[in-house]
Amino acid sequence: MTDKIAKPFLKWAGGKTQLINDIEKALPNDISKDKFTYIEPFVGSGAVLFWMLNKFPNLQNAVINDINDDLINTYKTISSRPKELISILDILQNEFHGLEGQDEEKKEYYYSKRELYNTRKEEQSGQAALFIFLNRTCFNGLYRVNRKNEYNVPMGSYKRPTICDRENILAVSQALQKVEILCGDYKETLNFADNNTLFYFDPPYKPLSETSSFNSYAKDEFNDQEQIRLRDFCHKLDTLNHNWILSNSDVKGKDINDDFFDEIYSEFSISRVKARRSINANPEKRGELNELLITNYAYEQAL
Repeated sequence: MTDKIAKPFLKWAGGKTQLINDIEKALPNDISKDKFTYIEPFVGSGAVLFWMLNKFPNLQNAVINDINDDLINTYKTISSRPKELISILDILQNEFHGLEGQDEEKKEYYYSKRELYNTRKEEQSGQAALFIFLNRTCFNGLYRVNRKNEYNVPMGSYKRPTICDRENILAVSQALQKVEILCGDYKETLNFADNNTLFYFDPPYKPLSETSSFNSYAKDEFNDQEQIRLRDFCHKLDTLNHNWILSNSDVKGKDINDDFFDEIYSEFSISRVKARRSINANPEKRGELNELLITNYAYEQAL
């Protein structure tokens, strides 16, 4: 279908493209030798997934999961109906670009599509197309819903955003043919692990401040109790001899006395790596900061 390398088809707050080099350094030493299963329980935009699929041809199975059923519907649609999706996205792109210079009409178009999306009455491909349309045209690629599960991100200021990336959708569809796509609680992914499995966890990050939270990613909040529940699951994986890597925010960088992650993951290897945050309403507050990479095995970068 295509020789193009698949890359994330979404803009995504907290996407892991910038951490790929650090994640590569954190991989188990012998990962390239044997066939293995890769499991990503919080897939998001799939930056690490697509990198893994390209980097490791010996990757036997891949499993992705997310609690966000609209996101997973989009993955499933790309996997099974890419051409149908492309045809709808092409129409949305032509209509949106046709309103260039007509700011009010453009805004009205965006908010009408957002309202249609929130009815969730479109069939599978139409709903997936609206998901991608909103992602490519909203403010900073945010995905945020209220407690009624209504998407509420305002329109962004992009002039002619790429809404229909035909080549990449076909490449993603091809890559997803060897991927099991799940929607539910991350714990269910354990059912797909075998005797050589690597898990990568990229959960909703613990916010660095009350105003920096972008984890209203599903209608139920991923709070400190959820972070601890995830730690307990990681501990279980460790007892079952499964390797895992987990990323999260470094709250200690904001408050030197905040030992939340250092305490709950004290049994494991914690590394602090540099990352850039670009999602802030104030451009002066965007910039470099530490994030955490935590593993249940030692590697050279661990601090």
